[in-house]
Amino acid sequence: MKRFFILLIFLPLVGFSQSNNDTIKVWKFGGDASINFSQVSLSNWSAGGKSSASGTFLFNAFANYEKDKVSWENSLNLGYGLMKEEGDQTVKTDDKIDFSSKYGLKGKSKIYYTLLFNFRTQMTNGYKYPDRDNAISTFMAPGYLTLALGADYKPNDKFSLFVSPLTGKMTVVSDDDLSDQGAFGVDPGKKSRTELGAFLKTQFKTTVVENVSLETKLDLFSNYLDKPENIDIHWDVLINMKINDYLSANLITNLIYDDDVDIAVDSNNNGVIDDADDRSPRVQFKELFGVGLSFKF
Repeated sequence: MKRFFILLIFLPLVGFSQSNNDTIKVWKFGGDASINFSQVSLSNWSAGGKSSASGTFLFNAFANYEKDKVSWENSLNLGYGLMKEEGDQTVKTDDKIDFSSKYGLKGKSKIYYTLLFNFRTQMTNGYKYPDRDNAISTFMAPGYLTLALGADYKPNDKFSLFVSPLTGKMTVVSDDDLSDQGAFGVDPGKKSRTELGAFLKTQFKTTVVENVSLETKLDLFSNYLDKPENIDIHWDVLINMKINDYLSANLITNLIYDDDVDIAVDSNNNGVIDDADDRSPRVQFKELFGVGLSFKF
């Protein structure tokens, strides 16, 4: 199953790589990859502390087609990070697979009638450290698939606003243990949960100052059939600061709120839940900052 989804992600990006001159004119390919790292080494350090090393790999690619009234945009975003502190085992700090595809037919003005597909999951097991025996997430647990039909407003290359009154969202939990627990909003013992609702996706990218770019994506989803007032949120922000052709600094933030995902509290960060019964939807936030090698293609 994993190989099938990997093929699904990469197919639009490579399917037209060998084509005639006409195809080259209407297709645009590109992207960037970077490896960010940090390291601290301490020896007889009187102030205390721990030696540590961490690294994050980021990969972003796009394949966009535009001819006559047809627009087809495909993007793939991958991220993976690890951290090792002295005396401790390696822990995961980032893990993301995010693929989007939008196929649109141009209508009046800057509006395209569009079909959107989005797929999100992760690569490897996730744990509530220091517990390494019980995975709390893994590949396709969860996996999110969204299929939406609507209108996409694209006044320029920097901004787009997609609105869909007809959207299907599926949450997949393929792991048996997590499925039995009813993780990520599925009924206990079930492998998936399907929702029907409205979806909004907006994207904006710009150059803030020379060598500093900003890109942000915001997804909002409301389930018609269950608490439509409780809106699921997925908001990504990327600030890229280019130092030279091969060095860059990145600031990345991710904010998630999913009304179907109950999260317990571990206030001491020791792997022990404060109150096992005190589980509720909560705002999830992650921030990454790194300096490292970068490459554009």
